[in-house]
Amino acid sequence: MSTDKNKKSFKRANVKGKVNNFDSNKKKTYKKSNNNTQSKKSNSKKQSAKKPVEIIKKPPVRIAFLGGLNEIGKNLTLFECNDDIIILDCGMAFPDGDMLGVDLVIPDFTYIEQNKDRVKGIVITHAHEDHIGGLPYLLSKVNVPIYGTRLTVGLIENKLREHSLDRVNLHVVENGGHIKLGCFDVELIHVNHSIPDSVGVAIHSPAGTLVHTGDFKIDCTPMSGGMINLSRFAQLGDEGVLALMADSTNAARPGYTATEQTVADSFDTLFRRARHSRIIIATFASNISRVQQIINCAKKFDRKVAFSGRSMVNYMNVAKELGYLEVPDNIIIDIDALKDYPMEKIVLVTTGSQGEPMSALSRMAYSDHRKVSVGAGDFIIISANPIPGNERTVGNVVDELLKRGCEVVHESMYEVHVSGHACQEELKILHSLVKPKYFIPVHGEQKHLRKHMDLALSLGMKKQDIFIGDIGKMVELTDDSMKELAPVPSGKVFVDGLGVGDVGSIVLRDRKHLGQDGLIIIVASLDVYDGHVISGPDIVSRGFVYVRESEDLLEEIKQRALDILEDCAERNIHEWGVIKNKIKDDVAKLILQRTRRSPMILPILMEV
Repeated sequence: MSTDKNKKSFKRANVKGKVNNFDSNKKKTYKKSNNNTQSKKSNSKKQSAKKPVEIIKKPPVRIAFLGGLNEIGKNLTLFECNDDIIILDCGMAFPDGDMLGVDLVIPDFTYIEQNKDRVKGIVITHAHEDHIGGLPYLLSKVNVPIYGTRLTVGLIENKLREHSLDRVNLHVVENGGHIKLGCFDVELIHVNHSIPDSVGVAIHSPAGTLVHTGDFKIDCTPMSGGMINLSRFAQLGDEGVLALMADSTNAARPGYTATEQTVADSFDTLFRRARHSRIIIATFASNISRVQQIINCAKKFDRKVAFSGRSMVNYMNVAKELGYLEVPDNIIIDIDALKDYPMEKIVLVTTGSQGEPMSALSRMAYSDHRKVSVGAGDFIIISANPIPGNERTVGNVVDELLKRGCEVVHESMYEVHVSGHACQEELKILHSLVKPKYFIPVHGEQKHLRKHMDLALSLGMKKQDIFIGDIGKMVELTDDSMKELAPVPSGKVFVDGLGVGDVGSIVLRDRKHLGQDGLIIIVASLDVYDGHVISGPDIVSRGFVYVRESEDLLEEIKQRALDILEDCAERNIHEWGVIKNKIKDDVAKLILQRTRRSPMILPILMEV
């Protein structure tokens, strides 16, 4: 990259282009050659000879799923045709309760690394963490250009800067524009979602056109950006679509997803109700339209707005800079200035709608926030649905807030949140417009994918034309067939602090063991010549029993360990691995007999 001081480290460009018209209906090309007939003699006629018909066969397109199936989040899909690969989205997922200490989960990038010379680019549908959160970790291994709409690229740029990744090619593509990547021509199609500048894609390839909706819903009265471009989806359907991949998150929900306007009306009602209280609203940092509604309502009721949470502040700064957030003069204040205003004049917008342990709202609930203390007089609104698996953590945070005297409102009580994903009737509309030959439900757990398959079957699709995928599966599509190929390397990679991939199933098993049963450490010094005990063994207990109330048990453990060490010395056993395993086995049996517990046992031996 050039070191010219006038050039930015990030390369950004506006991309436009034309779609190559790959006509999926043309299956044959005929070449004809005509021989001139000889002059007519004796009324004899000779027909012109015809060459055999030459059939040009289309190449297949292959789709590999590295994330986003049978799980919520971690969306990552690869498309291959001829010798070219493109990537759609690169997200992360939140750890579940068994992933002790893990900060986030990203896809396994092994297959991408193995084929990095074939990868032409990464197209991002929108800037939610489950679609962009894995980018810093992928780009540290494989540096390929990234394409997205203006807000999406702006938020990605901010994220990469946090990870000190500044030598990345970022390309801004206009909504409705096209991107030429090898033999692929990727068309961006405007959709409605809970963040502006969201798109679905039409991937035009020599094999045919593939449509991927991204995350979407049909909102006739969105807060910004206009209604989803249904006419383009219908036009693609008329032209012929080889396969449809559609968002399955709300496939089990009947009816239609409510419009964002219902949330605006609910906020208006709640602001009136809380006219004598400080209002604290927890929502996703990426839900810029929701924050805009909050700012509009704060202006109407003459309140100041402050932001809490690093991601919230970062998102709002980028959205304001790019013009996606309209902020009236003198309405935003710094969180340090809260003490300068009466409580009834404050609206605090914060992260933590999912009950994340280190989020701002969670720290407020457990009195661990350095700048905000909550209690009676606080009116708290949780403007988000719990992500599946987070219900318990959200419930715990709500309980703690209620214990402190706060009044808490969440989505099940009032319409303070609407989903950004399409329900059944909206999915039916899209299926009917696109009319795909094959269908692959994406973005959801198995129950969501199966429900979406049932929806497609009810619309007349055949079961053999529907593919239920999983992480690591690859499917090959042609005009005549859809078949599953050999799986590709895939899985979950855990990020813990600065470590990426250094925490695996064995480490998590040990953490779980420690968390459930505690730890016993046995320390002893042995004579370097004959192996007899010089000092110890000393017993250290952590998370197993309270030492002062279990002195007899610990003394028994000490005596058992001493007997084992002396026995090994008498039998001339000096291999430390053998000695340690003998201590672990015998002490474990003793503890199980006395307590019915199985703590982790860690012998530490030193030669003197």
